[in-house]
Amino acid sequence: MGLFSRFVSKIRGESTASALDWDELATELLAADLGPTLTDSLIEEGKKIKGDDAEAGLRQILVSKLSQRNRVLAPAGVILVVGVNGVGKTTSVAKLAQHIKNNGDSLVLGAADTFRAAAVDQLVTWGTRVGVEVVTGKPESEPASVAFDTAQKGLGSTYTLIDTAGRLHNKSDLMAELEKIKRVVEKIAPVTEVLLVIDATTGQNGISQAQLFSQAVDVTGLIVTKLDGSARGGIALAIEDLLGLPIKFVGTGEAITDFAPFSADTYIDGLLS
Repeated sequence: MGLFSRFVSKIRGESTASALDWDELATELLAADLGPTLTDSLIEEGKKIKGDDAEAGLRQILVSKLSQRNRVLAPAGVILVVGVNGVGKTTSVAKLAQHIKNNGDSLVLGAADTFRAAAVDQLVTWGTRVGVEVVTGKPESEPASVAFDTAQKGLGSTYTLIDTAGRLHNKSDLMAELEKIKRVVEKIAPVTEVLLVIDATTGQNGISQAQLFSQAVDVTGLIVTKLDGSARGGIALAIEDLLGLPIKFVGTGEAITDFAPFSADTYIDGLLS
């Protein structure tokens, strides 16, 4: 059942929603990671909906909360994939690589998460499965150095896709490293996308991550992992409403095929159905 299905049922026809109903709906929205600001806004606007067009009215409200920025991947260039450790960043790089290859475009992968040896090994394994070359450096080599080499290697390809570090000694070190990677890469080729990977199950912490990374490297879009049901889908709406960042792709499982472009219409349908 969609997150807003009971919402619609209460206000369809002659509204039967009581003050207690609105409180319960607010609690459900908060539990679904929409956050207090967006929840209050939705409840306030929902109360103004006329009962005879409840679903259409609510759809219009929800659509207005989504980002209006372009969700289509840039047609070519360097893509930096950023995010904290544990959100599925390296796996998302592999899934995006498969998606790009399926579209008939050429690409090169860069394993610039050099501080985590497992990430390099993981990406090399994925690269073999996908059939894409992976540029690596020596153990614990500078991430920016690997990114530079990858950008050079990728000059003949449609896309250069670079996995970046997710953790350093502290947050300021991590952001400084990401800024350095971007500067170094842009000496070779333009960075056309910076995609931030967010785990949908992290709740409101996902918003904090989006704010932090956006300040450092001008995030152009999001990849949201584990977005496999509307019950956990609230974070998508919350991030888009607060930051205006478009979700470009979603991961819904462990398999490399569990990955697709984000569809705003499908998402809203899922919330309402």
